[in-house]
Amino acid sequence: MSANESVFGLHAVDALLRRSPSRVRELRIQEGRVDGRVQALLELAAQAGVSVRRVARRELEAVAGEARHQGVIATVEPVAALGERDLPDLLMGLEGSATVPLLLVLDGVTDPHNLGACLRTADGAGVTAVIAPRDRAAGLTPVARKVASGAAESVPFIQVTNLARTLDLLKEFNIWIVGTSGEATGDLYDADLAGPTALVLGAEGKGMRRLTMERCDALVKLPMLGQVESLNVSVAAGVCLYEAVRQRRIASTAPKG
Repeated sequence: MSANESVFGLHAVDALLRRSPSRVRELRIQEGRVDGRVQALLELAAQAGVSVRRVARRELEAVAGEARHQGVIATVEPVAALGERDLPDLLMGLEGSATVPLLLVLDGVTDPHNLGACLRTADGAGVTAVIAPRDRAAGLTPVARKVASGAAESVPFIQVTNLARTLDLLKEFNIWIVGTSGEATGDLYDADLAGPTALVLGAEGKGMRRLTMERCDALVKLPMLGQVESLNVSVAAGVCLYEAVRQRRIASTAPKG
């Protein structure tokens, strides 16, 4: 890992300055950009004591590559990546609380745009953590952070070396593992997602790997009423997560006893 990382995009940089200002080493703003959104970033940077440089657009493009930087790049101190060893502490921290664990597991999602979109949806749905393999899968690249629009700073992202083993660990915490598969006979809307649940989605096209599927307690599918066979993984994640949110809201308001 390099000494510093770059985070670009208005939402992602705004989230950093609000939630983790101590990590921000420098803010680079495109010359000539003076709109209200940039002014808000400048005020946050001043409050946090972060130095600001006005630079040419070509300097920002050299860092961001083909991705849209929106005229702002933050140089930040990287955080230590979370791994499977952090998962028990995270789950034990919920014991005794009113929070019912809801995890999103991504098996082999390699597109950072999809990862970022999944993180953004996970934040909106109140997900406990997003879990993904460390190898052959997207990590928290600058593109993923930008698409996440700040969610990469709020949702724990845990990369594991052995996903099947991690799913076994979740079962030790009485978490129900629900996988999505086009070959499933059960429907998403018939599944019980109100209790402690981990939703598992595979990569587009390939789906979940065999060992991952074997660890699932239940397999469900999304009803596809048109001609296409599947949804984009980030869209499917949104559908599944918000079905869990819907069921939990009903459960929380149901009469007791």
